[in-house]
Amino acid sequence: MQSNYASSGQQPQEWSVGFCDCFSDMKTCCTACWCPCITFGQIAEIADKGSTSCGASGALYTLIMFITGCPMLYSCFYRNKLRKQYNLVGGGCGDCFRHCCCETCALTQEYRELKNRGFDPSIGWHANVERNPGLAMAPVVEKGMSK
Repeated sequence: MQSNYASSGQQPQEWSVGFCDCFSDMKTCCTACWCPCITFGQIAEIADKGSTSCGASGALYTLIMFITGCPMLYSCFYRNKLRKQYNLVGGGCGDCFRHCCCETCALTQEYRELKNRGFDPSIGWHANVERNPGLAMAPVVEKGMSK
């Protein structure tokens, strides 16, 4: 796990909510349980900074669910993406394990993490940027090789 964060020089942060704290937000928990494609689509749109829509991500999630029966194979990659974007504790195997054990808890935790970071996943990326223009800042580029 340390090697993932060595390049940033920062220690990973804890998630702002626990994995099993999904029942403290019953609305999100119920949506993630009964319509996980909606919760996933909202998370994916924010994680992708609007490059994919909630509808497209949710539809792909649903398609994967009907074809393979294992949509968590797709959603665990977005957990990994969020974890790296916000330098959160965890690892790739743990991300997939959490989604395989309890997809509802994993999606609820990710949704609430975004809310605690100032996003409202239910309104989408572009509405969040309109509300808070600072969200659309260019990403930090790490120093690499130069001429």
